[in-house]
Amino acid sequence: MRRPRQRVQQPQGDNDPWQQQQLLQQRPTLPSSCSFLLVLLLVSALLSMALPIAARPPTFVAEAAAKTAGRRKSCGFLPVVPLAGLSGAPSARRTRGHVQAMAKVTPKLIYYRDETAQKLIAGINTVANVVKATLGPRGRNVVLMRDVGYPEVINDGVTIARDINLPDPAMQVGAKLIKAVASKSDSIAGDGTTTSTLMTQVLINKGYKMIMAGANAIGVWRGMKKASDILLGKLKTLARPISSSEDIHNIATIASGSAVMGAIIAKGFERVGVNGQVVIEESPTMLDEIDFTEGMNYDNGFVDSGFITDTGRACAELEKPYVLVTNHVISNLREMVTLLETFANSERQLLIIAEDIKGEAREALVMNKERGSLKVAAMKGPGFGVFRQDYYTDIAIATGATFVAKETGIGLEKVTLDMLGQATKAILRQESATLLLTGKHKDAVNARIASIRESMDDLDSMFDKEKSEERIASLAGGVARIRVGAATEVELKDKKLRYEDAVNSVKNSLKYGVLPGGGTTLLYLKRYRDEVVKTLKADGLDDEVFGADILFDALSEPMRQIAENAGKHGNFIVSKCVDREFGYGFNAATLTFENLLEAGVLDAATVTENSLANSVSVASLVLTSGGMVVEDEAGMRRLEREKIMDYAKAGGGMM
Repeated sequence: MRRPRQRVQQPQGDNDPWQQQQLLQQRPTLPSSCSFLLVLLLVSALLSMALPIAARPPTFVAEAAAKTAGRRKSCGFLPVVPLAGLSGAPSARRTRGHVQAMAKVTPKLIYYRDETAQKLIAGINTVANVVKATLGPRGRNVVLMRDVGYPEVINDGVTIARDINLPDPAMQVGAKLIKAVASKSDSIAGDGTTTSTLMTQVLINKGYKMIMAGANAIGVWRGMKKASDILLGKLKTLARPISSSEDIHNIATIASGSAVMGAIIAKGFERVGVNGQVVIEESPTMLDEIDFTEGMNYDNGFVDSGFITDTGRACAELEKPYVLVTNHVISNLREMVTLLETFANSERQLLIIAEDIKGEAREALVMNKERGSLKVAAMKGPGFGVFRQDYYTDIAIATGATFVAKETGIGLEKVTLDMLGQATKAILRQESATLLLTGKHKDAVNARIASIRESMDDLDSMFDKEKSEERIASLAGGVARIRVGAATEVELKDKKLRYEDAVNSVKNSLKYGVLPGGGTTLLYLKRYRDEVVKTLKADGLDDEVFGADILFDALSEPMRQIAENAGKHGNFIVSKCVDREFGYGFNAATLTFENLLEAGVLDAATVTENSLANSVSVASLVLTSGGMVVEDEAGMRRLEREKIMDYAKAGGGMM
């Protein structure tokens, strides 16, 4: 057995060399002169960062800057050069944070008065000159080059305007203003974007010339606004409602530029009615087709495949079912025993629409259905988020059911047979459901549709408006799907845009009525010039009279441009149509003069109204602008390059 190792005791004594070595290792040593200087510099730098610049005396700041520059130069560092164009005002932030904030400042370009108007007008004219070439049945197409994919050949004014971006930042502001006109007309009326763009261009150019001649900009704007308000009232009295499906066909043909497209759209609206929905989709074939879906259609299907009654079609069908509508989560059937007993072993069929059906409740319903003791199917409520509650209410109204909501305090145990609704048929698939209504509650459904339409006027989100339109179409019980086919992707995109414009135009025509197209209605409004001018002169405001005159001069521009695009002399065409009866104009499709109301050349009333109102609105903004501030993108790129060079120099000095 080995003995444990004994530690060797070192000799004790004051002069022992081993003990002296240990004491020297434990004793702190003074840093070298170079290390001391580095520590001193680090401490001074930290103190300078902690002390706000604004809190130091100016002399101290100057002396510290000089000393720092001297140290950097002696140590091989280069001083950081302040970025050009940035504010040097003192800041209460720390130095490092102040430098970071300065680096984020974007330089600006400032324009004054005449220079502002000239830049804005140059941008507006650039966009409008391209867009107005598409106006009318003989308008040209515009080729849009994309960064990815094939070029697009487009005839839609708003799509062309949105795709234009100008290199000059000041001109780009004008381009964005003209885009706003087209987008506003498109979102409200769905058509008339090119007319709005053209009217805005004419109003701004004529108005600027008047202001340069000495007129007051605010007075000119007020004259335009007052005249447009009077003319908008005249348009409402001139509009007439749609009287036949032929009118729908004519409106769709004018908006799409194709009689074939117009016939398909007219067929869709004739089938689904005023409240129905017409949807544009892509077709895998080269042909345009249309099919129809009847009843209330939703994206949610059955919650369990055990409810399937037709295995060949993989769907659950219920004939004349009772409908339970609730936002409860059903997880236990004990609450519904009383209700389910009325359906047990009988010919009555039950459709459950709930927030969810899960656990024991789902298993029990499937088991009773398979045994034949219950004829039942279940699905989750359609929609999501805030829309789901609205969908529940829609279904309850359409079927005549009482909405069993948690918020009302009505539990499932209190549900009776008379609280259930009824449908003619229910078809549930894995991801969709269709309810065919009995038609017994048409008055309540129409009132619900009217309520949804009123609420749509207060909606700003396009998504919310689309959901509201889906609800209306579902309540109305019809959806027409137009499947667009084409030989190439370029042609397909162009046709889809034409279909969408035509469908939107028909919808607005059904709602607000129609007016003769081809610029005829706007030209007809020129006869009210004397009436409007007389009203403004009575107030003694000459500048407002100038503004009204500018608007009346611009009313003939749409017809003039349509004629120019058709290869005719615009001024001659206008002179032949002015001061004629209402509806008389130039049919650019047939190159004849005739009554366009009788010929079926129609526009939705909202298209003409919005073209007038939106163009005056944007024109007034431009004409009353006295200055403009835009980002100097070229200057920003220059500053970025200088900053990179400074960092490179600083890095080179440290190496």
